[in-house]
Amino acid sequence: MILATDVQYCGDTAVVAGVAFVDWQSESSTREYLSIVENVAAYEPGSFYKRELPCLLRLLEEHKIAPDIIVVDGYVYLDGVAKSGLGKHLFDVLKEEVEVIGVAKKSFMGISHEHEIYRGKSRKPLFVTSTASLKEAKNSILNMHGVHRIPTLLKRVDQLCREKAKEIENSKV
Repeated sequence: MILATDVQYCGDTAVVAGVAFVDWQSESSTREYLSIVENVAAYEPGSFYKRELPCLLRLLEEHKIAPDIIVVDGYVYLDGVAKSGLGKHLFDVLKEEVEVIGVAKKSFMGISHEHEIYRGKSRKPLFVTSTASLKEAKNSILNMHGVHRIPTLLKRVDQLCREKAKEIENSKV
């Protein structure tokens, strides 16, 4: 099973979503998960993983999810090869038993062009990093369902987060 993840913040509360699917060409999820994490750490420049990693771990633990591959919204390696990002920290915590692919929408200083992929008619790249083969990871993301820059199921996990975060925000009013 492949699990795409995303996190959305509402103050010190995080909404964590996961969308499970069988193969890279899947148009729809086999299961969707949501977790709410209270009292999330503040954002620390250069250490984004300290805020997001506990949220992803909560999702996995709370729903007892055991994927073969996890796709994170962000980087595995900030420089593409060695500097640990969110995905590498997740990979390490999971004892290197679950491959992690990072898909980022924005370039990080030092990331090379070899990490770029272009989907659909978009002129803006996605940046792919991985704990496994970069070539395979890029092909996997390129082959995901959808004709736009953001694959269908990555868009879906983002929507789940945003919808629940909006619901939380509205309930505070």
